[in-house]
Order: sequence, then structure tokens, then C-alpha cells
Amino acid sequence: MKAVRTDAELECPGVDAGLRARGVELVTLPDGIPEAGLCRAVADADLLLMCYTPVTARVIEAAPRLKGIVKYGVGIDAIDIPAAIRRSIPVVNVPEYAEETVAEGAFALMIALARRLPEISGAVQRDGWIWPQERWLGRDIAGSTVGLIGCGRIGRSMARMAGQGFRARVLAYSPHSDAGELAALGVEKVGDLRQMLSACDFVSVHCVLNDETRGLIGKAELACLKPSAVLVNVSRGAIIDEAALVEAVVAGRVGAVGLDVYSHEPLERAGHPLSPLFGRDNVILFPHLTFFTHEAMQRLEEDTLARCFEVLDGRPVTVRSHDPRLRAQKAGIAFA
Repeated sequence: MKAVRTDAELECPGVDAGLRARGVELVTLPDGIPEAGLCRAVADADLLLMCYTPVTARVIEAAPRLKGIVKYGVGIDAIDIPAAIRRSIPVVNVPEYAEETVAEGAFALMIALARRLPEISGAVQRDGWIWPQERWLGRDIAGSTVGLIGCGRIGRSMARMAGQGFRARVLAYSPHSDAGELAALGVEKVGDLRQMLSACDFVSVHCVLNDETRGLIGKAELACLKPSAVLVNVSRGAIIDEAALVEAVVAGRVGAVGLDVYSHEPLERAGHPLSPLFGRDNVILFPHLTFFTHEAMQRLEEDTLARCFEVLDGRPVTVRSHDPRLRAQKAGIAFA
């Protein structure tokens, strides 16, 4: 058996050792490998593991022995799932390993920006001390309005932290969520995104990336935000029109921004669409690491290995995600 794991920069020693212990020939490939190089690597592969690298229809067709595609992570927008379905190749992700972890990361970004931690810490590092002048005033989350765009697993964890934990009013724009279920969690479902944005002191993005959500927050939506609003995105970069976001930040029309995800990764200080956001006191740029804790990585590696062994053993592959793109599969799948 041969397995190919892309995005080797994301170290997964437990996965690599577990596969090799089963006698699997493992090839690891770096982030950014061209499509042609990935096609060559999977030509005789039985299993493909990916995190960020696109798995296109061409890649899938180049792998006649392929028995399964395992996304060691949550988002599946980089995989051509219809092409895999046509070949009856199961596609599975690991949706549950970092629900609380990513929500904690989003909340950390939100509270850091609310209390101006990067700016104040930088001033102390530079000057040794600052005094409580108006320019350093932070903001309370308690009593504020927090808006969630998407209220699935991670969004609901975020709602609990903001509402039950910090006593904020929590709104959610989440068209596919049941209003009654959200109300039971203390969350008010809102049907109009722009209306919600105009009411919020803090906005956190937690929806999946698909055709419906790509560019969901554009220039018009950003214009609805209060000038003091804090915007956090730990989901997918392309949900926000990043050019419009840069324009709004540079013009001072957004209070603060915390980003962990980007349409083009990795970031670069120069030559990247988001390069103008570097060096701004009201912006936190995090390198797609809100998921990266000891506990979450242990869960990720254990679940990833379990799915890999199902593929290699020819057993039905367990799909725990409720994403309709994965639920559309019919071959080699067991839904949990």
C-alpha cells in the first residue's frame, strides 16, 4: 500500500508513524506542490491525505488505484468531491477534533482586540510603561452584541462563550440552523445579514466555504459595520471580500480585525493582497493556527489514522460531518 500526504509543513508525526507501522509506503509532499507534481505522486497511491493542497478532478483521475481521500482537518472546499463520487472514491474529513479549540482561538482574537492587547503590549515593550489615557481605552464584551455568521459546531461553542460566559447578546446569521435550537442556546437567529452586522459590536465568522458563502461579506456588508466593530474570521478567507476588507481597514471604517485564514496562504509581508494590513495596531494576523493545540492535534491524528485504516482495510469510511457535499456520497461510506 502507498499513501501520499500533502502539506508536510503541518507536522503529524503520529499519523506518519502509524501508517508506516502498518507497512504503508508514505510519501510526504510540501505545501504548494503543483498539480502536475501531485498527479505524478498519486499515480500508484492507494490513499491520499490532504489539508490545504487542492485535490482537483485531474489529480483524482491520475490515481487509478486510489481508495480514499482523507482531509486531515475540516474544510473540504479544496477537494473536487463530484469527481471523487464519479470514481466511487470515499472522501472524509475530521470535523470534530477542534470545535472548542477554534472557538477558543476566535474568542482569544476577539478579546485581544477588544482590550487592545497588541497595541498596548507593543507600547510597553517599546516605552517601558504607559498611563491610562483615553487612547488606550478598551471595550467590554459583557453587555455588547456579538454576531455569528454561521452557527454550526464551532459557532455554537463561540455562542456559549460569548453569551453564557461573558453575558453578551448573541445574534446569528445562519440560514440552515433551526431558530428554536438556537433560541435554546440563547442565540437570536437573524434572517438579514446586513441588519445583523449593523447591530453588532463584534462579528465572528464560522460558516463553511461553498458557492453560497464565497464573498458573503463584501463591500456593502462591510459598510454596514459600526466604525468601532471588531471583525474576526477563523473559517475561510474567501468568505470575506479581502480587497474590500483592506480598503475598509485602511480607510478606518472598521474598528479592528482578527484573521486566521486567507484566500491565499501563506501570507507575505509584500506582494500579497493583504500585505497592507501588516503593521497595523488594530489588526491581528494569525497564521491559520487557531486549531493548533496539543489536545486538538492528538484528536486530529487519532481520528485521521482511524479513517486511513478504514480506507486501507476496505471497510466503510465513517463520515461524521453533516456537510451535504459529503452526505451526497453513496459508495464506501458509513454515516455517523
